[in-house]
Amino acid sequence: MGPAMPTIIYDPAAIDFSKPGKHHYQVAFHYDSSWGYSLVPLTVINGLRASQDEAPPGVVAFGGTHGNEWEGQIAVKQLSRDLEPEQICGRVILIPQLSQSACVANQRVSPLDNVNMNRAFPGSPRGSISYRISNFVKTRIFPQVRVVLDIHSGGREGGFALCTSFHPIPDPAQREEIERVAALFDTPFMLIYSSQMASGLLTDEAEAEGKITIGGEFGFGESVNRTALRHAYEGIKNVLRHYRLLPEAVVKIDPDRQRPPRLLEAAALEDYIPCPQTGIWEPVVDLGADVERGDLLGRLHDFADHSSAPLELRAHRRGVMLMAHLPAVAEKGVTLYVIARDAR
Repeated sequence: MGPAMPTIIYDPAAIDFSKPGKHHYQVAFHYDSSWGYSLVPLTVINGLRASQDEAPPGVVAFGGTHGNEWEGQIAVKQLSRDLEPEQICGRVILIPQLSQSACVANQRVSPLDNVNMNRAFPGSPRGSISYRISNFVKTRIFPQVRVVLDIHSGGREGGFALCTSFHPIPDPAQREEIERVAALFDTPFMLIYSSQMASGLLTDEAEAEGKITIGGEFGFGESVNRTALRHAYEGIKNVLRHYRLLPEAVVKIDPDRQRPPRLLEAAALEDYIPCPQTGIWEPVVDLGADVERGDLLGRLHDFADHSSAPLELRAHRRGVMLMAHLPAVAEKGVTLYVIARDAR
């Protein structure tokens, strides 16, 4: 007889988040227009190791907020197997595939309602399936935790230098703690990014509640980057170590890089440069490279006239090439690149 399957939960209110031990669930969200369910995986661990002093904060880690971003899904899934309640002091919640239908389809958005889960917060209990799942996170998951980790990668939209990320935070204490926790992933970069691009982000919602909220870009290209996966997996464990949910010490994830993560910012909409015309994008600068104002970043080719010169795109300022459009075909208006600068 094989191992027991996760328990299917039809009513999210029935989940006992304080039950001791480790419990695997599939939370059933009914389809909007046919019979059946999206079964969202959920693991809840309430540790059996006694606290020596003040109880540590609850931590939740999400993968699969976008379905075609795989490092987070694998890291969170593996942690749901590896972490045992005998090790843990406090509460850990793991959701490896938040937009489960998007993950199955290897798509950024859910094929069930064509909604981007990371634009669906705070959600609605009466909305389409993505809005109901996000409302579940807002009303049932967030109250259980103080620390929120949302592990992303670039999918097919953009290539990113390996980084953690968070928005500009007005509260100094929250901002300081977020920066300190983001550094535990030991990525080469930490990015303060714009909160003006879109609304409805999971991290926006958590930050607004005062939670210690970390995002990040841990790969791209609908693939699995081994280095980025290691930073995601050990980074989440480092957060648990830092807050004493795990008893061991924080580890150095990249022993070959001695300097701490470099804090960058691209906090204004003007930092996200749109493609000036449709063409074939030829980048000439590596992700994570330092550039100077006027440096050639890439070329746009127009094959309607194969004898024509490409349009050269040059850096508008000094900084780091943190993101660049990934597919060769770049349509007018898409974000072509982001040059982040050292944060003040």
